[in-house]
Amino acid sequence: MATWFLIIIYLAFISLGLPDSLLGSAWPVIWPDIGSSVGSAGIVSMVIAGGTIVSSLASGSMIQRLGTGRITLFSCFLTAGALLGFSLAPSMAWFVVLAIPLGLGAGAVDAALNHYVADNYKAHHMNWLHCFWGVGATMGPLIMSSYIADHNSWRSGYTAVSMIQFSLVIILLITLPLWKRVAAMRELQQPQNGTNVDTDTQQQEQNVKANIIRIKGVKPTLMAFLFYCGVESTVGLWGASYLVGARNITADTAAIWISLYYGGITIGRLVTGFITLRVTNRLLIRYGQIITISGGIILLLPLSVSFSLMGFMLIGLGLAPIFPGLLHETPARFGKEHSAKLMGYQMAVAYTGTTLLPPMVGLIASQTSIGLFPSVVLAFLIFMWLSAEKVNRILDKQVKAGM
Repeated sequence: MATWFLIIIYLAFISLGLPDSLLGSAWPVIWPDIGSSVGSAGIVSMVIAGGTIVSSLASGSMIQRLGTGRITLFSCFLTAGALLGFSLAPSMAWFVVLAIPLGLGAGAVDAALNHYVADNYKAHHMNWLHCFWGVGATMGPLIMSSYIADHNSWRSGYTAVSMIQFSLVIILLITLPLWKRVAAMRELQQPQNGTNVDTDTQQQEQNVKANIIRIKGVKPTLMAFLFYCGVESTVGLWGASYLVGARNITADTAAIWISLYYGGITIGRLVTGFITLRVTNRLLIRYGQIITISGGIILLLPLSVSFSLMGFMLIGLGLAPIFPGLLHETPARFGKEHSAKLMGYQMAVAYTGTTLLPPMVGLIASQTSIGLFPSVVLAFLIFMWLSAEKVNRILDKQVKAGM
C-alpha cells in the first residue's frame, strides 16, 4: 500500500509543476491577445507567488486541522479551477484575480506534501519528489506548444492542463481514505515510547533561541534560497519572451525550448537522487552552481541560436541539485533543534525570490529591452553562488576553530 500511495504523491507533485511553466511559455501570444504588455506577466507571477507564501505560512495549522489528504485534494481543485478560468479570461484583470487561487492552491499542496514526505519517507525520495515536479513543469510547455502550433490557441492549452488537473482531483477524491489508513499503519510502527520522544522534542523546541537569524551562516543561506527560486522562476517566466523578442524564434518553438530547460531540472534531480548515495550535498551544490554559471555565460554570448538552447539546458541541469541539497543540509549545518523553524524561514524567503525577482526583470524589460534577460540571469546566478560559498567559508572556519 505504501508504494502505491507514494505514486499518488508523485502524481500530485506532477500536477504542482504543470501550471508553473505555462504562463511563461504562452505569454508571448497571450499579452497581445488580451491587450496587455510584455512586462505584465511579472504582475501575474507576483500575485501567484504572494498567494503561495500566504498558504505556505498557514499550511501548518491547516494540516493539523484538515489533514494532508484533504489539503492536497482541495489545493488541486483550486489550481484546476484557476487554470480553467485562465482559458476563459478576457483581460489582464481576470489573470490577476485568477492568480490568487492558483497561488493559494500551489503553496498549500507544496508545503503539505514536502512535510509529509520528509516525515514519512527516506531522504532520496525528496530529490525524486522534486524530480516529478520537473516532469510536470516540462510537460506544461510541451502541451502549450502543441496547441499553439496545431490550433493557434493558448486558451485550448490552458483548458487541456486544467482537465489533467481535474482528473487528478478525481483520483485524490477516490483515494482520500488511503491517507487515514497509511497514517494508522505508521502509528502502529512507531515505538511504544513515542510519547516520551514527543515530550523530549517539545522540550528541545522550547530551548531553541528565539532569533535563529543570528546564527552564523543563516543569512547567506537565506540569500542563496532567494536567488535560487528567483532565477528558476525568472528563466521559466521570461525565457520564451526573450527567445521570441530577441532571438526571433516562433512562440511554439520557444515553448518547446523552455520545456527543455525544465527537462534539465527534471533529469538532474532524477540522477541526483542516486548520486547523493556517494557524493555530499555540498559538492553537488557547488558543481550545480558551476554548471548554471556556464549556462548563463553561453546564453549571454552573441552565438548562434542553438547555443542559446544549450545555455537554457545547462542552467536547468545545474539548478537541479541546489534546492534539494540546501534543504537537506539544514539540520547538519545549523542543528536539528533549529531545523524545523529555519526550514520555514527558508521556504518563505525562497517564495519571496519568486515573488520579487521575476517582476523586477519584467520592469527592466518594459523600460529597456528583453535583450537584457541573459545579463540579469547571469547576475542572479553569480549572487546565488557567492551566497552559498560564503556559507561554506563560515562553516570551514567553525570546523577549524573546533579542531
